Amino acid sequence: MRPLSATRPRRPYTATGAGEVPTLLRALVCDSRELSFLMEAHDALSAVIAEHAGFEGLWASGLSIASTLGYRDANEASWTQVVETVERMADATSKPILVDGDSGFGNFNNARLAALKIWQRGAAGMCLEDKGFPKMNSFVGDRHPLADIKEFCGRLKAVKDRVPDPDFVVVARLEALIAGHGLDEALDRAHAYSEAGADAILIHSRKSTAEEILEFARAWQNRLPVVIVPTRYFKTPTSVYRDAGVSTVIWANHNMRAAVAAMRNVCRRIRDEDGIIGVEGDVASLEEVFGLIDYDELAAAEGRYLPARP
Repeated sequence: MRPLSATRPRRPYTATGAGEVPTLLRALVCDSRELSFLMEAHDALSAVIAEHAGFEGLWASGLSIASTLGYRDANEASWTQVVETVERMADATSKPILVDGDSGFGNFNNARLAALKIWQRGAAGMCLEDKGFPKMNSFVGDRHPLADIKEFCGRLKAVKDRVPDPDFVVVARLEALIAGHGLDEALDRAHAYSEAGADAILIHSRKSTAEEILEFARAWQNRLPVVIVPTRYFKTPTSVYRDAGVSTVIWANHNMRAAVAAMRNVCRRIRDEDGIIGVEGDVASLEEVFGLIDYDELAAAEGRYLPARP
C-alpha cells in the first residue's frame, strides 16, 4: 500500500478516475492551442452547476470560498477550511479544479503542505500569488507589498517538489501591476518564476481596460502559458484574448456574486410580499436541486443494498 502522501481519493459517483484530473487541467491551461475557460466555484453545488453549464475546468476562488464562510479575502479563512471545501467540490464533479492558493498561507512550508493536501483531496492544480502573508484581495485598498522574488521562487519550488504528480499544475500569479509597479517588474518576476518551475503565469490587473495585460502578453511572447482574470476589464471582447495568445480566462467570482444578488432579491420579495407565491416561478424547483445532487443514484443504490419492502 502506498503512503497517504502518494495517494488520492476517487470520486464516489463518477467514472472519471481522480488520477486523470491533473492531466485534464494541464491539457486546458498548458497544452491547448484554443482559449480555455475556468469557471468560479466555491462549494459542491456551484461546482456541479458550472459543470452542467459546460465548463471544462473550475476555479476554486479564494474570495468566493472566504465569502461563503463569512470571512474576508485576507487569509481569514484557514488553509484547512479551503482544503475541506475543495474536497467537497472534487467529490461532486469530474472537472479539474485549479485552486486559488492565495500566497501559500505562509512560507514555503505552508505552501507545500497546503498543495499536497488539496492534491490528495482531488485538486488538479494550485495558483500562488507573489505577496506576503497575510494577503489582501487585489481590489481592496492600496497595501499590496510583493514577496521577495527569491523567496517566492522557493515557495514555487517547494510545491513542485512536494506534490508527487508531475501533471499537477502550478500557476504563478503576478501582482506587480496590482502593487503599482510597471511592466519591467512584472516581466522580471515572470522570468524568475518560469525558471523556478511554474507551469503558467497569471498576470493580474485592477484597471478597467486590458491594455497593460495585453502589453505584458506581447512582451512575454508565451514563454509560458498566460492566464488572466478579467474581473475589472470585463468589457474587453473575448476575441481580443484569443488574438493575444492568452491560454486561459478565469471567470473568477461570478457564481458567488450571482448567488448574492439572487438571494438578496428573493429575501426582499418574500419579506415585502409576505409570502412565496410571487417568487416560486423564479427559483429552482426542488426537483432541479435533487437532480444536481444525484438523488437518482441514491434511489438505485437503495434498490441494490436495502431489503425489498414487504
